[in-house]
Amino acid sequence: MKVLVGLGNPEEEYAATRHNIGYLVAEEVVRRQGRPYAERKARSLVCRVRIGGSEALVARPLRSMNRSGQAVAALLDLAQFGTIRLRPRGGHGGHNGLLSIIDTLGTQAFPRLRIGVGPVESGLAHADFVLSVFPRHQRRLIPEVVQRSSECAESVLSEGVEIAMNRFNRTPADGAGEDPG
Repeated sequence: MKVLVGLGNPEEEYAATRHNIGYLVAEEVVRRQGRPYAERKARSLVCRVRIGGSEALVARPLRSMNRSGQAVAALLDLAQFGTIRLRPRGGHGGHNGLLSIIDTLGTQAFPRLRIGVGPVESGLAHADFVLSVFPRHQRRLIPEVVQRSSECAESVLSEGVEIAMNRFNRTPADGAGEDPG
């Protein structure tokens, strides 16, 4: 999913300043889509829009402009969750289960389906992160992610890796699982 972030300062005193031109652009994109900012997520006001067939997250961080980094990082985490990537072969990428399979089989020549569970939270050990429970905002997306991933696996079995890669190597909102044509 693409992310559009309009930078500015949330305080009313900055509303009409040059510093808030990013906010104004984000607000105009949302207005043109006929949608209000629907939620507060990732330290931002957020609106999901569909433009040119692709879904995007439009956001206005609720932190001062000079502290936008944390909000943008959290927004990118939201966008990465649920992304699936099918590869015909490759390394373990730090995944100990794949490392065990590669070591045991003596080859990397097998397809693998990577399912994005989000980048490791700051200050958390990788093992602690992957063994932690999904937060509520991600739990409600799991059925969709599992369904798309299952469809991808079935496509590999019935149509082969190349066709499945062409169909499913997109983010959830970009129409993954649909025919690309």
